[in-house]
Amino acid sequence: MLATLKNAFKIKEIRQKLLFTLAMLVVIRIGSQLPVPGVDTEYFAQWFAAQTGGAFSFFDAITGGSFLNMSILALNINPYITSSIIMQLLTIAIPKLEEMQRDGEDGRKKIASITRYVTIALALIQATAMAVGFGRQGYLIEYNALNIITAIVALTAGSAFLMWVGEQITEHGVGNGISIVLVINIISRLPGDLSNLFGQFVFGKAPATAILAAVIIFAIIIAMVILVIVLNDGTRRIPVQYAKKMQGRKIVGGQTSNIPLRVNTSGVIPVIFAQSIMQFPVIICSFIRYSGTGVWAEILKGLNSNYWCNPSQPIYSIGLLVYIVLIVFFAYFYTSITFNPLMIADNMKKQGGFIPGIRPGKPTSDYLNKVLNYIVFIGAVGLTIVAVIPYFFSGIFGANVSFGGTSLIIIVSVILETIKQIESQMLVRNYKGFLDN
Repeated sequence: MLATLKNAFKIKEIRQKLLFTLAMLVVIRIGSQLPVPGVDTEYFAQWFAAQTGGAFSFFDAITGGSFLNMSILALNINPYITSSIIMQLLTIAIPKLEEMQRDGEDGRKKIASITRYVTIALALIQATAMAVGFGRQGYLIEYNALNIITAIVALTAGSAFLMWVGEQITEHGVGNGISIVLVINIISRLPGDLSNLFGQFVFGKAPATAILAAVIIFAIIIAMVILVIVLNDGTRRIPVQYAKKMQGRKIVGGQTSNIPLRVNTSGVIPVIFAQSIMQFPVIICSFIRYSGTGVWAEILKGLNSNYWCNPSQPIYSIGLLVYIVLIVFFAYFYTSITFNPLMIADNMKKQGGFIPGIRPGKPTSDYLNKVLNYIVFIGAVGLTIVAVIPYFFSGIFGANVSFGGTSLIIIVSVILETIKQIESQMLVRNYKGFLDN
């Protein structure tokens, strides 16, 4: 690994990309410490500490502490992620956008441009809601029009700046700019989380107990990482045979190819969707300082991940079951709108391709649907395990950390993809890649 990294720095082009990416990440970390002008950061820290919603901890984790510090990057790239998901869904629903998607590079540039505008609009809406909503509760040192406007402009500009940084890393750095920005935010919180875990279960304990606890902590983390890697790289390859045909005086075709179906076809999207739906009512009630009464109070506790897997209050774990069902549902839903077996079957038929033992046309589409449903279920189960394990240990042992299964999936997936991109550039120059070690 170290030898490969040394070889990477010997290549001028890759060295410049790595150094540029590193410089951008340093800028991001500095920006996450700069508070919004006119904001009472001490008040916000106290308000945040009083919250019990797991969504706030996750939100702070993916913003790299910017949300807790209420810095100019507090919104981070969340508006961009939301706008990207919205555009991806609209591309399926709106023929004009679907046509742009098929237009190649020009079409993708137009969709990227629209995504930027949607990002700014979402950032403006979120910044306004935060400035006005929190401002009335003491978020602003002085609740007046000037401070409100200043906070809105600063938060919106911070989100737009991070979007620009992500695009610059994609263009001039190692690629995956937005994803790398998200990963560096999550990683920045890991040392504090590990310190909390060791402080709770290792430090100050008897030597035998401390060693056992440390081994269990690392074993769980390693097992989850391995599971995420398997989910990320697991693929079912469907063989495709192309019939031979005459073109002029030449015989073409006859090649054998395959259709790669990923086990985790939808990535981390199902977990994010499920988490958003579960935590949305909790967040809204926290913003308006409504704790609920009677049945509604019990429902809010069931939606709050901090109450899941608690042996003394098992009734609230019903919320965890709802969470699992949502993950499975969104895994199938997202796959259904991004993978079209009928279109693939039609394209194969037009090109003279067929799956051995399966007739072209509808039988091929039905076969792909059958295989896909089986694979999606396996991927959804794997996602559920990774997502639920942190909640299990949090409820049983009180091991509260800001990152969870979602963060781990993002970290591992992005790191693997980035390593593959760097490796491909090195292999072109006959260097040994990261993944060959």
